[in-house]
Amino acid sequence: MRVLLIGANGYLGRFVADRLLADPAAQLTALGRGDDADVRFDLASGSPGALTRFLDAVHPQVVINCAGATRGGAKDLIRHNTVAVATVCEALRRSGCGARLVQIGCGAEYGPSQPGSSTAEDAVPRPGGPYGVSKLAATELVLGSGLDAVVLRVFSPAGPGTPAGSPLGRLAEAMRRAMQAGDGELKLAGLGAQRDFVDVRDVARAVHAAALSAAQGVINIGSGRAVRLRDAAATLARVAGYAGALHELDVPPGPMRAAIGHPRHEHDPAAPVAYPYPDGCGGWQQADVRTARDRLGWRPRINLEESLADIWMEAACRM
Repeated sequence: MRVLLIGANGYLGRFVADRLLADPAAQLTALGRGDDADVRFDLASGSPGALTRFLDAVHPQVVINCAGATRGGAKDLIRHNTVAVATVCEALRRSGCGARLVQIGCGAEYGPSQPGSSTAEDAVPRPGGPYGVSKLAATELVLGSGLDAVVLRVFSPAGPGTPAGSPLGRLAEAMRRAMQAGDGELKLAGLGAQRDFVDVRDVARAVHAAALSAAQGVINIGSGRAVRLRDAAATLARVAGYAGALHELDVPPGPMRAAIGHPRHEHDPAAPVAYPYPDGCGGWQQADVRTARDRLGWRPRINLEESLADIWMEAACRM
């Protein structure tokens, strides 16, 4: 199986690459913007024609797109998450390779959901922010392309390599600073949100399974269980051996600085503004993952405590 992996150096892409390299039947080529990619190409600025010529030369059987941006203004998010996918779809349509496309979407495409509910693939997407909008537009491009394609809507990935700007990454960094300073209490905000965390290595297994399957359309990838961030914080404290007290701060109704790990007594009016739910998903999100089980034979294997232990191991190395 000849696989072209786009975005192999990203958070998800690194684990997808590892998974594919462990498969003796997979021949992997990495395409990306970095110097260590097999082929350097910027989807946001490169032409479909140039990508088509490369596809015709390499002739992959599967194209996996893990590239994209999670942060930035609406203009950058549209460029990296939507325009880039339009380039991939157009290049695949022009190419004679006939490759299958596995596109990485996200749970933010759905937007807020009713507390206690599980969001299935037939839910009407109502993204609550520019990131979700840019990813939903990419999904619609893929679904309308006429290609042999599947979109994996990944909910909240966790585990090793978790970005420092993510809720769990900020939580681990705040706890590391508190332990390093010998602070007996840690004041955090924004812990009321509940999210469906899925380990990044389980996500890589799902991508591998999707590449080998004939499944099309949208498939949710999550744990199927919402976890309150304050419970994740308590688990992380236990894993880290932090014996201090965790105090939750009230979240104001308007714009606020990054909630988790917000430094006390800090005032910087020039700093970028964040919101209580920067992913646009409100206070609750939980995936219905039955389609992944039925069509991919996939189930999550790694629990959140193990994911948090790996996040903490990386944070502790910075102490």
